Amino acid sequence: MKIYADSATDLPLSFFAQADVELFPLRVHIEEHDYEDMLGINAKEVYDKIREGHQPKTSQVSPETFLNEFEKLAKNGEKGVYVAFSSELSGTYNTAVMMRDQVLETYPDFEFAVVDSKAASLGYGMLVKKAVELRSNGLSVAEVAEGVQVAIAQVEHFFTVEDLDYMARGGRVSKTSAFVGGLLNIKPVLHVEHGKLIPIEKVRSRKKVIKRLVELVGEHGVNLDKQTVHISHGDDEQAAEELKALLTEAYGVQQFEIQMIGSAIGAHVGPGALSVFFYNTAQ
Repeated sequence: MKIYADSATDLPLSFFAQADVELFPLRVHIEEHDYEDMLGINAKEVYDKIREGHQPKTSQVSPETFLNEFEKLAKNGEKGVYVAFSSELSGTYNTAVMMRDQVLETYPDFEFAVVDSKAASLGYGMLVKKAVELRSNGLSVAEVAEGVQVAIAQVEHFFTVEDLDYMARGGRVSKTSAFVGGLLNIKPVLHVEHGKLIPIEKVRSRKKVIKRLVELVGEHGVNLDKQTVHISHGDDEQAAEELKALLTEAYGVQQFEIQMIGSAIGAHVGPGALSVFFYNTAQ
């Protein structure tokens, strides 16, 4: 069984090779240049461009890419699962469903599930890891898809951004809110609910917002000392390490995965974004 994911997982390229997961790279556009995310450009380069004043744009996987891959799989009598970036943040999921359904017209026995992760960054990555785990247990396509669906409600996402201007450019917050937020040094705390970015609190100062993220992990997480907590950052490793240290001190967390937020999401949240992902139920 093939498992697919796109570059919004923020998992490193090495993961895809080691876990036998196929990558669908999203597209990154800077000035007149068009890149395949992770393959043609890396996140650090994107953050450097943003700091230079550029405004990168991103786009979804092309319908042709999905169609060609799904047709090849069907012709070979293979099966698969694509865990997709949240349908509330990208059109990739809906495009993949349309292309899968088109292939089914020619190959009605094609076993292929497209799952809307309703997640982003390493929260999405955690669900891809779950799909790999379920596949290794010998489950069917339907069972893997169902297991990922169950896990969606068990993964918590909390994050903040350093500068609201980046989200204003992407239409995530109003320009007025961004301007006032910048003047007052206000840092938003956001949550992902049903695949959407939902602002839940406003906190004054970077130090206080990191402290609040730690509190939210304690309020929503279980068995934190027995699970891997995932942290992603917008080219701010120091903040990620600070969050890691505070989580270890507060809850005895021992296992972490820390990654830079990739180009697909980093283009919209900007440098300095900080996210934490964890399970809200025992695994």
